[in-house]
Amino acid sequence: MVYVIAIYISDNSGQTTAVIIPIEEWNILREKHPDVDVIEGELHQWLKKLIDSRLNIAEKFPEKLHPIEGLIDELNREDHRDIGGIVKRI
Repeated sequence: MVYVIAIYISDNSGQTTAVIIPIEEWNILREKHPDVDVIEGELHQWLKKLIDSRLNIAEKFPEKLHPIEGLIDELNREDHRDIGGIVKRI
């Protein structure tokens, strides 16, 4: 039996927008599917707009940006270990 921990990221409406998996799982996927991280062609327009809006917010409010290490430390604290994590059986 193999378990994969995945963190699902949702927007304000509850729509899942991203999934985070452990690097070990990513490397296994890349071995099985070498072109999984190859993006061919142009990004969709909606994705370009989303990226641009996030970059604009980051430029306007740089004080709101925090190093990722702080988030990792927070998630690793005993009382937050299961936030956003879902164990799936595959």
